[in-house]
Amino acid sequence: MVKKTLFDKIWDAHLVQSIDGGPDVLYIDMHYIHEVTSPQAFNSLRERGIGVFRPERTLATADHNIPTKDQHLPIKDQTSRKQVDTLAENCRAFGIEFFGMQHPNNGIVHIIGPELGYTRPGMTIVCGDSHTSTHGAFGAIAFGIGTSEVEMVLASQCILQYRPRRMRITVNGKTGKAVTAKDIILYIISRLSSGGATGYFVEYAGEAIENLSMEGRMTICNMSIEMGARGGLIAPDDVTFRYLEDIEKSGGRKITTAEREFWKTLHTDTGARFDREVKFDAADIRPMITYGTNPGMAMPVDGTIPEPGNDGNRDSYMKSLSYMGFKPGMKLEGHKIDYVFLGSCTNGRIEDFRAFASVIKGRKKSPEVTALIVPGSKRVEKQIYDEGLDSIFTEAGFEIRQPGCSSCLAMNEDKIPAGKYAVSTSNRNFEGRQGPGSRTILASPLTAAACAITGKITNPEEFL
Repeated sequence: MVKKTLFDKIWDAHLVQSIDGGPDVLYIDMHYIHEVTSPQAFNSLRERGIGVFRPERTLATADHNIPTKDQHLPIKDQTSRKQVDTLAENCRAFGIEFFGMQHPNNGIVHIIGPELGYTRPGMTIVCGDSHTSTHGAFGAIAFGIGTSEVEMVLASQCILQYRPRRMRITVNGKTGKAVTAKDIILYIISRLSSGGATGYFVEYAGEAIENLSMEGRMTICNMSIEMGARGGLIAPDDVTFRYLEDIEKSGGRKITTAEREFWKTLHTDTGARFDREVKFDAADIRPMITYGTNPGMAMPVDGTIPEPGNDGNRDSYMKSLSYMGFKPGMKLEGHKIDYVFLGSCTNGRIEDFRAFASVIKGRKKSPEVTALIVPGSKRVEKQIYDEGLDSIFTEAGFEIRQPGCSSCLAMNEDKIPAGKYAVSTSNRNFEGRQGPGSRTILASPLTAAACAITGKITNPEEFL
């Protein structure tokens, strides 16, 4: 019997046709859409006079452009309002389920899919958003696509894709108490670089990965794209199954006996070969922050910004540091900050709010810091209040906003002003990502909470 990786098992099970010398035709189980990358796709369908082939396989939500305050009022920005209204109309016209603002299931697309039970092991999943890799945490092949491909999937439930190479990243051992999933993935990217996994689909394995919750695994897979990977996935196990069973118990999608048995087969065969193997020791990982303008420029919170290498990238490296107002050899611990953002499809789940609350409980927010505290979905928002976390936030001086992508990207009102430093739990620290001229420092919810309390870059180990 041919030994297969988990990736190949799923890919082969969804292979409709292989084009000689060309891409594969791949069947897609689940298609998520939002207001930004779908309008042109629907317009093209209308121009061609065709409908959506399997509307029950598509789920829509408004997330990127929506405000996180006063969601009961019309969206102020005309462009944003038009995009959201257009998505709602397109979903009505083509029979697609849509969760708009204030719907109890609304939220960031990569948060609501898993929490509602739509994301399942063994699936192929796409969305017009690069962080679709999040869903790989369930043992699924999930990746972002462009608008023309959104149209392709709407029209045929299939997509043309070249099969990527396979990489396995193994993280062995146990992590320190202040080290989270966000620190693990920032460490991996810092070691491999922002382009180190280009052309690969990554499977994450090892004791440190297996010990993560589903929320943590989603954080890991979410940022796979930040090292150039096509996507990332983790083999489903008892942690996965319990998560899905809890969703079922809370009124989510039912799990059939056949599904349970199938999910148990979703693992890489012993002896299966990967195109590349990389191994790390979890004991080497510390709480991490970024210091540049890509997630690969990361170091321990108490580390020192490294000198530029001799690999021909010196100019771009120094340009990145100049944008951030930093220099090689600087220590950032103790550096003043202006904003803290807790949220996004990377760290906007209930576990992230629990972690943040564990640091701020009994303390006060620095008066020098503006905090954007944004749950990733209406369900997360409800959990925050049901668990009494809102009282911890309020007593510490924080205001909880309404769900949305918020300050992850500058497509809504939650922008970071030019020149200001934001410690952010999101996934990208590109120039202007959070607003023109903004300076983003990526970190975990624990680190972000410590920074919010002190008003400066702080090691969360001090609070634990």
